[in-house]
Amino acid sequence: MVVDRINFLKDEINKANYKYYVEDNPSISDYEYDKMFAELKKLESENPLFISPDSPTQRVGSVSEKFFPHKHKYRLYSLDNTYEYEDLQDWYKKIVKEYGNQELVCELKIDGLAMALTYENGIFVRGVTRGDGITGEDITNNLKTVKAIPLKLFEPVDIEVRGEVYMPKESFEKLNEENLRNGEKLFANPRNAAAGSIRQLDSTITAKRDLSMFCYTAIITGNVKNPPQNHYESLMYLKKLGFKVNPNIKLCKNATEAIEYCKEWDEKRFSLDYATDGVVIKVNSFAVQQELGFTSRAPKWATAFKFPPEEVTTKLVAIEESVGKTGAITPIAILEPVQLGGSTVARASLHNFDEVGRLDVRIGDKVYIKKAAEIIPKVVKVIEDDEHYKLPQYTMPKNCPSCNSELHIHEGEVNLYCDNPDCPAKRCAKVEYWVSKDAMDIDKIGPSIIEQLYNKGFIKTPVDLYKLTMQDFMQLDLVKEKSAFNMYNAIQESKNRPLSRFITAFTIRNVGKETAGVLASEFGTLENLKNASIEELSKVEGIGEIIAQDIFEFFRNPKNIKMLEELKSLNVEPAPPIQNVSDKLKGKTFVLTGTLKNMTRDEASEKIKQLGGKTSSSVSKNTSYVIAGENAGSKLDKALKLNVIILTEDDFLEMIS
Repeated sequence: MVVDRINFLKDEINKANYKYYVEDNPSISDYEYDKMFAELKKLESENPLFISPDSPTQRVGSVSEKFFPHKHKYRLYSLDNTYEYEDLQDWYKKIVKEYGNQELVCELKIDGLAMALTYENGIFVRGVTRGDGITGEDITNNLKTVKAIPLKLFEPVDIEVRGEVYMPKESFEKLNEENLRNGEKLFANPRNAAAGSIRQLDSTITAKRDLSMFCYTAIITGNVKNPPQNHYESLMYLKKLGFKVNPNIKLCKNATEAIEYCKEWDEKRFSLDYATDGVVIKVNSFAVQQELGFTSRAPKWATAFKFPPEEVTTKLVAIEESVGKTGAITPIAILEPVQLGGSTVARASLHNFDEVGRLDVRIGDKVYIKKAAEIIPKVVKVIEDDEHYKLPQYTMPKNCPSCNSELHIHEGEVNLYCDNPDCPAKRCAKVEYWVSKDAMDIDKIGPSIIEQLYNKGFIKTPVDLYKLTMQDFMQLDLVKEKSAFNMYNAIQESKNRPLSRFITAFTIRNVGKETAGVLASEFGTLENLKNASIEELSKVEGIGEIIAQDIFEFFRNPKNIKMLEELKSLNVEPAPPIQNVSDKLKGKTFVLTGTLKNMTRDEASEKIKQLGGKTSSSVSKNTSYVIAGENAGSKLDKALKLNVIILTEDDFLEMIS
């Protein structure tokens, strides 16, 4: 019968997928696989009543209008972090004091996105993002395209499985190479690429991105014969059901063995084809886990040891002088390509020419580089060997690398500046900043596109972007009709961004993203900000007289007045201010620092404002709370000195829930 043949093909293809994507051990040739898949597809199209959710043909993807929130049946907690082996020993000693020696399970901490998968009778029915741990987004259709996620388990069980979706390093490099060729944005690291891929409204795009998933926790919700009695057994059970479990897990007798595991993988992690930023250590016994329980944000029976940022050596082959939007000349180190933190690095920051002098960087030097906050590569040290002193010392440029104008140092600053208002690089940099994620967030318009538009005379200022037509884009190299349509649409969709983004995009002297948010929150509309006096501006927390003067002068400069009028005539105006949802945070001032895991700092700021609170760019005695993410900087130090209340991201989410 047809139904028997369909079921046979489904089972065979699912087994082949498991062997290929989970065990990395193909059992049949591509030709045999494609032949079976084509037959199954044909039989299902002829007999649509026999199509089931567990069929491999259901991984093709579809387009959604939006993702819908879904409340987790079981909360997804965070983990407490430590960077010191001593802290790890202290955590273990507390457990031993209460419960005696305990086995520990060590697992590599995958740098991806946490997901909760629900199976009913062995069939995948729902996949939800972590979200705030209580409510996530239903992205089932996207997760169906991830071939490491089984649509049907090897046993008909009811189970919820947690795991981490990630993008392999090789796939990440290929995606960035493709985006570079197409003039699209580049992803900073594999985690960002995975995040951008898994939340595509068009899941056919997700299907092309080669994502995978390691599973690390099982919550069995139905009856199972001989259920696992500890965490290690539960991982083995997940493998038996058909899930991909990291092969590098280890059962350790105590904290000493766990520390040895951490040290081993701190060295070996760069040989893996996926990014890992630490080790998760869990008490193996379910009974002891239950006794230990949870804090308000994390389990007491688990902790994460975070690896220190990586430093590598390479050769500095040149120093490039880059012209920024204000005309500031920034030195960039051009390096012999080297692997660093999961990606190939060929450029690194040198900050400014004072830093070049302090480090005594010379072209041809061997240098140490590391990633600041695990994202931006920077040169941290020169290897001062005999060869270093034979190399000629680097001399600062005297003329602009773009327009050859004489460079100047502005009073009270260390940077060199090109003051030519018609400098091509300066004009392009202003447009690049206008379209950037922190400013007007115009996707698809990358530096190569902007350079072409400028060279062809289509744009000189950001205002000119809103005068472009699809035909203008189609005159650019390698731009076809679909790309032209996408770029044109992206510009049109940016016309009514929030006020804070407009203020950021204006590049007012001394006004960055955080100060722009404070101004938008304080004044509400562009008209109010334009008409504000120096005195009114100075009263805003974190502004002060110098910044107030810069803002005041910006809105009275004839060129800027003309720009604002042109933007208005092109219907480019800030969206009306967001109305408060409640006054829950009224009278409270928040400062955000570090990297948040479940939202951007902009999104956190919006939540604060919607609940009547304010955000500030600097910590003072008037700050109510500092929300500290990973790799928090000097603001956290200042908060500790001033005894300001410090919140983790989970504390904040709990506060506003």
